[in-house]
Amino acid sequence: MAKKKDAEQSEEAAEAKGAKEVPSEPGHFPPDIHDRFEVHEWRHASAILKNDFPTEWDDLLAMLRAFELRKSWITEPGKNKSKLAIWIDQFFSKRGWVEKHFDTAIVVDESKRESPTHKVDCYKNGIAFEIEWNNKDPFFDRDLNNFRLLFDLRTVSVGIIFTRCDELQQIFNSLSRGKSYGNSTTHVGKLLPRIAGGGGGGCPIIVIGIRKALYAESI
Repeated sequence: MAKKKDAEQSEEAAEAKGAKEVPSEPGHFPPDIHDRFEVHEWRHASAILKNDFPTEWDDLLAMLRAFELRKSWITEPGKNKSKLAIWIDQFFSKRGWVEKHFDTAIVVDESKRESPTHKVDCYKNGIAFEIEWNNKDPFFDRDLNNFRLLFDLRTVSVGIIFTRCDELQQIFNSLSRGKSYGNSTTHVGKLLPRIAGGGGGGCPIIVIGIRKALYAESI
């Protein structure tokens, strides 16, 4: 029990340090977005997105303003893909975003070695958007490594991770779904220490967390 308690305290300390080093700041997001979401950014990501990629910036704001966390998405789990992810995919696809896989390799002299990357959930014009609603938290390592590599290859200019705030656990518990959304699954508190630790390399990153204010109990 003592070891478990020490581990939990260590995790909490890491999450607090991550939140401090990847602070939630207004950046270039308008106030109404901050009222609804927890937003963190790394390496001036929102400035790059807004000024250099205005169309993709507008797409992102439109999606965030239309988004609401439906009760049915929590109580009625999806099959291969969550209903939340399907909604986002459909919204972005109408604006030209696609699921994207990159074929990458390292060539030294005449020797070629495949260096595969994981597919990006939604991609448009150098902007990569990943949805991590309820996966095991090592999926964050995969996403950040993907951003790092694709940024170094000048294929991704900004990486965005859309996940849930820690405070949603109260809603999950009230719906008797708490065990399905445990502490070892993807949420903001698990992501920020990884970014602060350099997991994304030099890639500018935006983290968007779903707050309780977005919960729609009637649908």
